[in-house]
Amino acid sequence: MPDVSLDYPYLLVLAAVLPVLAALVLRRAYTQRRARLNRLGTMDVISRIIPPNTLVRPGWRMVRLGVAGSLVGVAVAGPRWGDEHTVIRSRGIDMVLALDASLSMLAQDERPSRLERMKEEVRRLRALSPGDRIGVQAFAGRSYVLSPLTIDEGALDLFLDNLDPSVVGQPGTSMARTIHQGVDLLTLTNSGADRALIVMSDGEDWEPLEDVEAEARRANQQGISVVTVGFGTTQGTTIPMKNPDGSPTLKKDENGSTVITNYHPEFLKGAADAAGGTFVPAEATDKAARVKSALATLRTQARSSLGGETKTPRYQLFLFPALLLLLLDTLLIERRGHRAPRSAAQTAAAAGVLLMLSLNGCARLTRSQQAATAYHHGQYTQAASLYRDAIAAGDKSAEALYNFGTALVAADSNASAVDALRSLTDIKKDELRFRTLFNLGLAHLKPGLASPPGDQSGELDSTLAIYKKALLMRPNDMDAKWNYELALRQKQKGGGGGGGGGGGGGSSAPPRQHSPQPQGGLGQQQAEQLLGSAAREERDVQSKRQKQNRTEPPPGGKDW
Repeated sequence: MPDVSLDYPYLLVLAAVLPVLAALVLRRAYTQRRARLNRLGTMDVISRIIPPNTLVRPGWRMVRLGVAGSLVGVAVAGPRWGDEHTVIRSRGIDMVLALDASLSMLAQDERPSRLERMKEEVRRLRALSPGDRIGVQAFAGRSYVLSPLTIDEGALDLFLDNLDPSVVGQPGTSMARTIHQGVDLLTLTNSGADRALIVMSDGEDWEPLEDVEAEARRANQQGISVVTVGFGTTQGTTIPMKNPDGSPTLKKDENGSTVITNYHPEFLKGAADAAGGTFVPAEATDKAARVKSALATLRTQARSSLGGETKTPRYQLFLFPALLLLLLDTLLIERRGHRAPRSAAQTAAAAGVLLMLSLNGCARLTRSQQAATAYHHGQYTQAASLYRDAIAAGDKSAEALYNFGTALVAADSNASAVDALRSLTDIKKDELRFRTLFNLGLAHLKPGLASPPGDQSGELDSTLAIYKKALLMRPNDMDAKWNYELALRQKQKGGGGGGGGGGGGGSSAPPRQHSPQPQGGLGQQQAEQLLGSAAREERDVQSKRQKQNRTEPPPGGKDW
């Protein structure tokens, strides 16, 4: 049963009111007409000089107009069901925002604080750059990537709202490290768009200026535009803090003296000059517009993304039948009154046009049904072609993209299937996300099992990584465990074979099916042991990373 919603639920009462009104009007008209004819003479005489159908009771007409009125009442209420995804197309650059989250950014020489002013400028910059892919770094004594390059505004807002000195953990300020990490993050992208690194800070750095300039020159050599933005005042101010009991206090240094933090433009200007970039001083107004102006000459790249998710409007499924019933009623009335046949023909033509429009509106559904039927009959290539036609006709829903990718997997068009399914791996619907991960892993697993020993294509590594994500969602799914085991055995130079198939999503999705399991495969308990071993390996990797990121004391004991 689909989840149905109404745009205007209070108008649904019209579905009951309109049929009653139609019946009352028709009955009153019939009664008045009969009364007028009775005044002209007896009905035996009158019936000979009027059309034979004039006094026919309006029973069937009441039914026709009543059903039409009820359908119109439902249509104007705005029924919706099924999911619809909006595809947003835009152009933009790749941009990394390196944001200072050290304690000195809590200073209030800019209201309400340096940190909050920086956040405001970031939000304004994002509003001016709707098509840009943006990554976010937070830095203090170390630099951390909070978000990879993305156009997901929700994720960026989440990281920005929660940005404070506790995010980084290690006190101090190291601008050279954040420039180095920002350059590495940008060099990993191959979107074709130009790249920019935006460093926002008060410039109070505790490392040599030469180190910062060296990293900035490296960014210039990699073709990355650098823009530095300052916050604070050269006069400086204290840093508000809180005691463990919550009472306010001021930041003290190691000698117990109150810390005065100052804005240091020399570090920010030196980095910009070394990279051949742009420096926006702290006293400048409209910093976001100045940053956008500095990046105006960069080459953009066309890109698309899934926008908001809403339920699909279905009012036309009620409105078109109502219009057809009204046209049919008009046609029958004209015949009853012996009107000119040309007018009746015109009415029939209009009904035919509306019928064609109705069928055209349902063409997307028909193509999807045909594709599902072809998939059921094992005609996977034809099913993929039909799903492609449905998408080209305007069906951009996640279910349509998933069904298209699933049909491609079944047709062994694995490279195309990877392209189709990859865009759905972050979808919010858990069921569809799991099935997408399952079939995406299968699209990598098939060529991985068929590859010769020693192949370096990375298909099996991709398979293992994807099925790890799937198993985190459903640890007890036997098909996912089995396919993970197959990939692991092949990577360890074991036997190969076919993997389990994925399921269909949506109302017309293909059914879930399983390929035969290979002979000599491991049992369920052994597969779970392999999965547990992989989980322990992942924990070891994370543990090593945490040891590498252990807190180091800032230079000179300066931790702000």
